[in-house]
Amino acid sequence: MTVALDSNKTKIARRVIEVFEFFASENRRATVMDIVRRYDRPQSSTSELLGALVEMGLLYKDPASRSYAPTPRLAAFGFAAQPEPIASGRLFDYMDRLAQTSRAGVGLFGMVGTHVQVFRWVQGADLPSGGVDCGASVPLSASPVGLLLLSSLGLEQASRMLWRLNAEAAQADRFNLADFNEIVARCGEFGHVTGDSGFTKDSRVTAMLLPETLGERRLALGVVYPTSAAVNPDALLATLEHGVSNCLGTDCDMEAPFVRSMVN
Repeated sequence: MTVALDSNKTKIARRVIEVFEFFASENRRATVMDIVRRYDRPQSSTSELLGALVEMGLLYKDPASRSYAPTPRLAAFGFAAQPEPIASGRLFDYMDRLAQTSRAGVGLFGMVGTHVQVFRWVQGADLPSGGVDCGASVPLSASPVGLLLLSSLGLEQASRMLWRLNAEAAQADRFNLADFNEIVARCGEFGHVTGDSGFTKDSRVTAMLLPETLGERRLALGVVYPTSAAVNPDALLATLEHGVSNCLGTDCDMEAPFVRSMVN
């Protein structure tokens, strides 16, 4: 009985997060059927859930269109207890502008257990939609961004994590532990990485570690672009470093001055 109750609570929590993520992915308004179709959920329980979120002051409901929209209270929850420049929204503004000017996807990545997860995602015009989204995750060993985040743990702890990942992986997904330890060591030395994204086919990522002051655990900011794109990773990294530096400073210049030189 306890297992069933716990499973039911997990489903409810997951559905609440799905609603929030739907609005986070640039959907300003949504109907019950928008949520139902997106996540393949029952219409009756979805309607009940949205109604409860309205009562709690997290969503507005338009009686005429029967659509829902997030309230400022929901936005306040998102930024609560977050350090700068996340709390002020400056980092997210920079991500939005970078995605627009570069036409690539821009993601904020974090480590959740043995996985690297997309904490925030801004879709780029040149990247096929649906491949990456907020909440998407893959094993740390399956993405260069995961290995970059692993490097923040120190070589000893990272090596133990890699051993565990390799032991639990399917035969086809296992890797050479010594090679991956070496990659993690290089990531720790340089603080950035470029390689196949690991989240979707035919895409690459250039990512950098964000400063330790941006949360209890290290985060990475990365740009995901089609493998076929003629991108200069060094110029792209310079763009990221410039933007993050400005976001952390008192004078926040949101422009991305190196974007035009990203293309080879």
